[in-house]
Amino acid sequence: MKSILGIGNALTDILAILPDESLLQKYHLPKGSMQHVDMETGDKIWAALKPLGVHYVAGGSAANTITCTSIFGMRSGFIGKVGDDELGHLFKSDQEQYGVKSTLLKGVHSSGRSMVFVTGANAERTFAVYLGAALELVPEDLKPEYFEGYDYFHIEGYLVQNQFLIRKAVQMAKEAGCIISLDMASYNVVESNNAFLHDIVEKYVDIVFANETEAKAFTKLEDPRESLAEIAKLCKTAIVEVGKDGSYVRSGDEEHYIECWPGKAVDATGAGDTYAAGFLYAHSMGLPLKACGEIGSIIAAKVVEVIGTKIDIPRWRDAKAEIKQLIEKYKV
Repeated sequence: MKSILGIGNALTDILAILPDESLLQKYHLPKGSMQHVDMETGDKIWAALKPLGVHYVAGGSAANTITCTSIFGMRSGFIGKVGDDELGHLFKSDQEQYGVKSTLLKGVHSSGRSMVFVTGANAERTFAVYLGAALELVPEDLKPEYFEGYDYFHIEGYLVQNQFLIRKAVQMAKEAGCIISLDMASYNVVESNNAFLHDIVEKYVDIVFANETEAKAFTKLEDPRESLAEIAKLCKTAIVEVGKDGSYVRSGDEEHYIECWPGKAVDATGAGDTYAAGFLYAHSMGLPLKACGEIGSIIAAKVVEVIGTKIDIPRWRDAKAEIKQLIEKYKV
């Protein structure tokens, strides 16, 4: 089986389900956005969340994807930076538990954390992120040997706060012969780094994952299918996810609509990350484009049924059985 390396912000997710949007308004957090906060603001928000009851889960977009690919059986690695503290140790032990080979460098600041607010009937997510040590990952930290022996390299768009880091990472991955995938991460990240992302996608990236708002921000087009076609002009494979309405996948002139797999959503956190894991796993097996999207949809439907980004064992068992049946169908 092929292997995959990811790079991203090593964060611990602190998840809270909010009864209303008052907390978002208090801290000026637009619903559905991802906002960076300083340590002082982060501490205040954390303190406000604790009485509501919170869940602590090792996370970060790329790390979530890589954890899932490891569970699928792919040899999986991750590059990130943490602090020498409790959250950093939690992150490391979590990756080890799932069989991920981590290259976790030590930073000066405390470990990063992502406070995730789940609101509304659609379980929409809003993020307040204190990056801490994760922000200290710099181009000089990267070494060619980190990339050796990997078939895929997956990068999260949240890293564009350091464009030099992303550029060096994709250059090293390309030199190592990796297929490069990019998750665009957040519409406001795309809006503020649009020219850079266009350049990176056109020159280095093979597979792009975006949701509807990210695709719109990237292409300036309203219709997700039009956005899909535009992105697919720049890379080999484009995926635009439209939440409960499913997803669209395109490679060259081949395009498919993928229905959303049945699931009872309680928390959409990690849905895009797990979709990417399922898609890349299927892609690594040489399955048809439509099957890649369907396997992404299957696994995404499992994670929205739980709080946080970690699918429980019974749901993993169900997912693998459903995926096995799907693969058998494509063999006929």
